[in-house]
Amino acid sequence: MKLGANEEYGLRCLVRIGYAGKGGSLTIPEMSHAEGVSPAYAAKILRVLRKGGFVKAERGKAGGYTLARPPESIVIADVIGALGGRLFESKFCADHSGQVPICTRSVDCSVRSLWRAVQIAVDQVLAKATLRDLLQNEEEMNSWVRTIPGPNGLRLIQ
Repeated sequence: MKLGANEEYGLRCLVRIGYAGKGGSLTIPEMSHAEGVSPAYAAKILRVLRKGGFVKAERGKAGGYTLARPPESIVIADVIGALGGRLFESKFCADHSGQVPICTRSVDCSVRSLWRAVQIAVDQVLAKATLRDLLQNEEEMNSWVRTIPGPNGLRLIQ
């Protein structure tokens, strides 16, 4: 169970465009160079982000990718969803049934309950985070994360 390259590089590309500021833009070659990915992969990620309504593309000499809306209105849960990165989907059990058509634990599965709880916790954190939050430095972001209550009211990070 892990988030993949699409989610990681998608967020990094979005943050990079956010750093460009209001009206700032980046081209595919600039993004590719800045994030260390191929131009084709940068184009693929930016296409997904554009279709998700997070960035917009302008053609021409002064063209490039800009934010489609203010950073505080771009919710990270939505971005991760567009990039395809939920940890647990309802089809998970069907995709992991082993060599039989239906999982042998399909009726009574404690593991499925655990994965659902993990997904809910992840969704709750990602729903609170915006691109504006990710435009902070690491120390500021750690302070933000410390405000998120964990189990039994404990902080996720001390």
